Amino acid sequence: MNLASIPSPSTGVIELGPIPLRGYAFCIIIGVFVAVWFGNKRWIVRGGKAGTVADIAVWAVPFGLVGGRLYHVITDYQLYFSEGENWVDAFKIWEGGLGIWGAVAFGAVGAWIGCRRRGIPLPAWADAMAPSLAIAQAIGRWGNWFNQELYGKPTDLPWAVEISEGANRVAGTYHPTFLYESLWCIGVALLVIWADRRFTLGHGRAFALYVAAYCAGRGWIEYMRVDEAHHILGLRLNVWTAIIVFVLAVVYIVLSAKLRPGREEIVELDRDTTPGKDSDKDGSAKADAAEKDAEDADAKKDPIGKDEPGKGLTAGSTEAAAEKG
Repeated sequence: MNLASIPSPSTGVIELGPIPLRGYAFCIIIGVFVAVWFGNKRWIVRGGKAGTVADIAVWAVPFGLVGGRLYHVITDYQLYFSEGENWVDAFKIWEGGLGIWGAVAFGAVGAWIGCRRRGIPLPAWADAMAPSLAIAQAIGRWGNWFNQELYGKPTDLPWAVEISEGANRVAGTYHPTFLYESLWCIGVALLVIWADRRFTLGHGRAFALYVAAYCAGRGWIEYMRVDEAHHILGLRLNVWTAIIVFVLAVVYIVLSAKLRPGREEIVELDRDTTPGKDSDKDGSAKADAAEKDAEDADAKKDPIGKDEPGKGLTAGSTEAAAEKG
């Protein structure tokens, strides 16, 4: 019998009149707002403009949600498309199920689109956002607590989480892997902030450090989980994903440091000077006007075409020349 444990909420939904407030969605939303707020502060310190992070997040967040859900549904397809299951549940994102790997991959695509529209380098933006993303994950993981999911093996430790009887779960006390990952993500955020200040990371290396550090923790935390998952050579699929992504992140850090040392000096130009269609049109118009002014000045300076033989001669002067000849 446990003398202490972490109780789980009796329900994951709070009814605010006709509006249901789901704990899982609430944690995701809070995480996004905190990430944008803190990321904006870091972006300004890097020399960027206020509001740029929010503008790019408009692209990155929807892409990230779609990617996270797709990864979960594809890797756990049996929960939605096997016999007796309802495929419509695949769209019920509020019930849980976001794969961080898909969220980061698709979110990066959305961020690339947003950065391209603003004319700023994606690696610099990713570096500024790296610790913010880790903090957002730390907050978002508490959504699993509301849904009583993603817990580990049974334990009688004082910080065990209480799980009640329900669909696909047995009542008992288990390792709170959601809590372990939340605390790990906070540690990752602190590590990236320290390393960024200590080594002046740039060109995407702060983001790669965040990825590598997160994968290192996710590997052992994933190994503790007992929920259904696909296995390859005895290891859960997400463990293999963590190992592969960790290696890729470390390789990127090493190669990037050799090929592009230092940090970007300019991360965002003024909007008036940012390349784009409108600026190209304005620049062409200014160039045409300047060329016309130069031609007018030359005409005033040489009104009779003195520099070009045969031009500017009057009929009288032509006849005089002929008589003289």
